[in-house]
Amino acid sequence: MNFYKTVKKAASAEFTEKKSRFIGYVSPVQTEEEAIAFVTGIKKKHPDARHNVYAYQVRENNITRFSDDGEPSGTAGMPVLDVVRKRGLTDTAIVVTRYFGGILLGGGGLVRAYSRAASDAVDASGCVKMVYSSVYKIKCAYHFFGKIEYELKKMELCAENTEFLSDISFLLCVTEEKEELMKKRLTEATGGAAVIEKTGERFAAYNEED
Repeated sequence: MNFYKTVKKAASAEFTEKKSRFIGYVSPVQTEEEAIAFVTGIKKKHPDARHNVYAYQVRENNITRFSDDGEPSGTAGMPVLDVVRKRGLTDTAIVVTRYFGGILLGGGGLVRAYSRAASDAVDASGCVKMVYSSVYKIKCAYHFFGKIEYELKKMELCAENTEFLSDISFLLCVTEEKEELMKKRLTEATGGAAVIEKTGERFAAYNEED
């Protein structure tokens, strides 16, 4: 698997339904330990809430978990997990906190409310496509940097961790199909003066999605 989709950042959203307050929280995670820590943190934030329903899905060991946290079976945790699945997300944890307002919502009402809370939280965060990429360290003289920035923009690539010392250096995450093109254009733009060194491989936020 050379790509996956997750949420961009931790975010939240809330609404009130028949006097019950629903707060959806979402966060990117990379391990089950991180997911559990996120869920625990939200529970500590809302110790007086009637329910803290959660669901998470992580790539590591292909783990999926959910909890209704006292709501009728199938009306809370599974709807939240369905949002994760329907959005095609992984490495994602969602908690929906409910403060009960005294009016019962019924099974269908609960499913709709928890689904909405989870969806609203994901919308507040936004989603990102993580692509397995080669990581390069690029080093060049100052007078070449403008040309390099121009070429990177044309290739829709973005410099990371730029350092301005005696020379300019930065990291560049490049998918396999753009590696040779990147090397060719940066070499041509600097007359072969740029140092282009592959330092590793990792997943990187390469293509954002709404």
